[in-house]
Amino acid sequence: MQKKRIFFIAPYPHNSAPSQRFRFEQYFSFLEKEGFDVRLFPFLNQPTWKTLYSKGKVGSKILGVVKSFFQRFSLLLKLHKADYIFIHREASHLGPPIFEWLIAKVFRKKYIYDFDDAIWLPNYSETNARFHRLKAYWKVKYCMKWAYQISAGNQFLADYARQYNPNVIIIPTTIDTENYHSGNTDYTPEKLVIGWTGTHTTMRYLDELIPVFEYLNTKYTYTIQIISNEKPVFHFPNLEFIPWKKETEIKDLLNFSIGIMPLVEDQWSAGKCGFKGLQYMSLGIPTVMSPIGVNTDIVQHNTNGLIASSKEDWQSALELLLSDEEQRRRLGKRGKQTIESRYSVNAQREVYLSLFSE
Repeated sequence: MQKKRIFFIAPYPHNSAPSQRFRFEQYFSFLEKEGFDVRLFPFLNQPTWKTLYSKGKVGSKILGVVKSFFQRFSLLLKLHKADYIFIHREASHLGPPIFEWLIAKVFRKKYIYDFDDAIWLPNYSETNARFHRLKAYWKVKYCMKWAYQISAGNQFLADYARQYNPNVIIIPTTIDTENYHSGNTDYTPEKLVIGWTGTHTTMRYLDELIPVFEYLNTKYTYTIQIISNEKPVFHFPNLEFIPWKKETEIKDLLNFSIGIMPLVEDQWSAGKCGFKGLQYMSLGIPTVMSPIGVNTDIVQHNTNGLIASSKEDWQSALELLLSDEEQRRRLGKRGKQTIESRYSVNAQREVYLSLFSE
């Protein structure tokens, strides 16, 4: 019996972008065990992906993107081989939804559309700010309208999608607690660490905590660790920057005694899927999050984590966790249980498999 084939069409190369790794790539081995033939078709290849988010090299960027468009057009000739088509975010990194239109309207192929951010809103790297209009953010509603099924990362995103398509299912971003996020933080370390991980585009959310760190530094001995692709612009004597590397990601996260996820109240934040918090909690790290979007679904205050709105809330939450080992242990263990029961690959496998059941 011939295996059913799934074409995953996505913006970035394999194992490069968190949205892809934790939305669908970590399900590949599971789908293959279930008898599917899985194929990934990224818009950008690895060299173009690295070049696109570096400074300068405009000529190389343009050449790489042009090649990417040619590869996408060549993919159209292979669509007849696919039993299922899964599009994550967009088929092409730039421009109108021409490939989605061709897939649905010309080649008459059904596709599943998956997204995990408020991607209809402008959000771009300063490195490529002058090109951001080429992103054509307006295309998202058409990608949704032409899909036969939509997979949204949270309720806010699902509500937006239902304006254009009633066939929406919520599948949260999940964590592989068996093969990847499988460790546990140390609740009695020699040195306490307040940690944050993310890209340079989200580091601005830490700005509101600078006065909190200044206060805590007068009372406690601890380290602030930032794991990112760029150094933070602020500095403290107890600040440590760790360049993000996939090979050391889990080991570096396990240094955290406390994980933080501050956000600001806006539509972009409301669309986020709580990924930082999910990562921390999966490793038993007691977590403090802003009460925005899906965060309040993930964390029940003082049960499996802490919620902090104001500067005073953040100060109080971090003081509690810095000073009380038992609270760190209690919240960390309950947070880990939450991930395993609701936000793990194991917990969502059957829901995910249902996307490919028709």
